[in-house]
Amino acid sequence: MWQERRTTVHIYLNNCLMHSLPLLVGNRTMQTAVGAFGGEGSGSGSGDGNPLMAQNTGKSNRPAISSLNSPPFIAVELCREHLGVHPCDRRRSISEYKPMFPAIDFSLIENEGDVLWTPDTREKNEDVAARGVKFMKWLLTREEKEIAVVTHSGFLFHTLAAYGDDCHPTLKKEMSKHMLGSNASKTDFPGKIPSGTDVPSDAV
Repeated sequence: MWQERRTTVHIYLNNCLMHSLPLLVGNRTMQTAVGAFGGEGSGSGSGDGNPLMAQNTGKSNRPAISSLNSPPFIAVELCREHLGVHPCDRRRSISEYKPMFPAIDFSLIENEGDVLWTPDTREKNEDVAARGVKFMKWLLTREEKEIAVVTHSGFLFHTLAAYGDDCHPTLKKEMSKHMLGSNASKTDFPGKIPSGTDVPSDAV
């Protein structure tokens, strides 16, 4: 699993980002994000010396992952998975996460505990989509030119389904597919408000 993450991100960085670095956004997917975009080697990184992930986080039996030469990581609550009922979709407290992921920035998360997850009510699909649209609007306020978002298939499915009604049906269908895994999950959003013909950015 860890090697798959490394291989995927190296292809992504080599083909798409060239010499620039993305900003990582994640929540429960922090371990996946760190496994893919973390610095080379183990131990602490540069700057304040904090590793991205502490040793054996999540009972992974992995050494600490360095923040050396890695992009900045920010945890954002808006891009969480479908909320409610399923215990796996409930997050831990921020004070629990911080020792596990010392170099991840949690400053945008307002609540220490998980106030969004409820044990008896599943978030409606349209509410997931609305949350996703809000996240996309926030994303467009960022100054970075390239941002990698590490999130969940359900969140992406409902978010992207809210877009593309004015596109060709083939493109709309492509946007609305369920993500299948890191090797098959690529969605190209070239940024800001697209203009002209609805085609992927790499075809222009």
